[in-house]
Amino acid sequence: MDVLKKVPVREQDAKERAANFKEVCLGYNKEEAMCEAERCINCKNAQCVKGCPVSINIPGFVEQVKLGNLEEAYKIISESSALPAICGRVCPQESQCEGKCIRGIKGEAISIGKLERFVADWARENGIKPEGAKEKNGKKVAVIGSGPAGLTCAGDLAKLGYDVTIFEALHEAGGVLVYGIPEFRLPKEDVVKKEIENVKSLGVKIETNVVVGKAVTIDELMEEEGFDAVFIGSGAGLPKFMGIPGEQANGVFSANEYLTRSNLMKAFDENSNTPIMHGKKVAVVGGGNVAMDAARTALRLGAETHIVYRRSEEELPARVEEVHHAKEEGIIFDLLTNPVEILADENGWVCGIKCVRMELGEPDASGRRRPVVVEGSEFVIEVDTVIMSLGTSPNPLISSTTEGLEVNKWKCIVADEEHGKTTKEGVYAGGDAVTGAATVILAMGAGKAGAKGIHEYLSSK
Repeated sequence: MDVLKKVPVREQDAKERAANFKEVCLGYNKEEAMCEAERCINCKNAQCVKGCPVSINIPGFVEQVKLGNLEEAYKIISESSALPAICGRVCPQESQCEGKCIRGIKGEAISIGKLERFVADWARENGIKPEGAKEKNGKKVAVIGSGPAGLTCAGDLAKLGYDVTIFEALHEAGGVLVYGIPEFRLPKEDVVKKEIENVKSLGVKIETNVVVGKAVTIDELMEEEGFDAVFIGSGAGLPKFMGIPGEQANGVFSANEYLTRSNLMKAFDENSNTPIMHGKKVAVVGGGNVAMDAARTALRLGAETHIVYRRSEEELPARVEEVHHAKEEGIIFDLLTNPVEILADENGWVCGIKCVRMELGEPDASGRRRPVVVEGSEFVIEVDTVIMSLGTSPNPLISSTTEGLEVNKWKCIVADEEHGKTTKEGVYAGGDAVTGAATVILAMGAGKAGAKGIHEYLSSK
């Protein structure tokens, strides 16, 4: 065994998977996982832990995998993470734990994410659940939103003995985990539902179809329903558009709507009642993970799919693994290309997207080189569907119905990073509702911070 190289992970063949919604990555078996864990040098001052937003004891759990003690490995992970089977699949490990791995300096980093996924899957298959609180402390906390921030906050508070109720606006719990991330990256029945069941097994109650700000306000939850504190983890579900001519044409979607129809409402399934556009030629505008998810979904629904992105491949914000998978599956990348108008036919349906070529100039405030239009470079890509994947912002419903809750100019809730404390007493917030669209693991980190803040606040009362 070459200790400088990762144990390869099995994947579905690119041609096969481009036509189905089954999971792409097949994960490690026990032998492969133990072999990969052998590569860990068990650093005394483990940098990988510093790279993890929820501070999992990574060397501790990897050591137990190496010894074959999988139940112990799961116990160590679940002390810090409520959603390990999810994180093992969708975390950007390459820029977090694995990006800090000492083994990665001279060779390839340890596959921490794949090991976490393996342990969590093993625990699920063997009926192992996280351990709850020995006794309740009699205090009630409301959590708004059942995405990664809300589930993490609820799980941590339940372990501390709080009576926690999550209020979810949609008909199914999971937030972005169920409506945003496709089945082929994150299976809903076998993985997401089971992890949510684990959180419920700690005593957490989940009420779906409750739109806080409409059905009930935060003040009513605290004053009339007896909740001692509230955590807002309502995410960022409001899509952004470019504001170019033709965006109102039939056949233009936000990635949010397109993915919600496919993922949460199972529109990819022929037996589903939810319709979805089966474009023959689709352009997805954007270069993040959500853009890759939308493009790879459109491909599986039978389309020739293009990613249209105004910078070069080096600046693509999506994970390297996602870009690699998209290319393998046959998605066409139109880089250094920016749409200026969406063209429609006489019936108002999309028939093309007018673009200009770009070149990279000097770096802008974000440190990335600014794209500049190449004069006289206009051209048209013929398409029948355009999916805009330009990010999302928080829905202002909660902030506009809650007096004393400060928001910034992007309509994000203002909250202290370390404890999630907002400008309203007893109200904490975290995740995309505070930062704008970010990653699952950063939302989980914010959920942990919120739970810590609420615990400190209610312990001192």
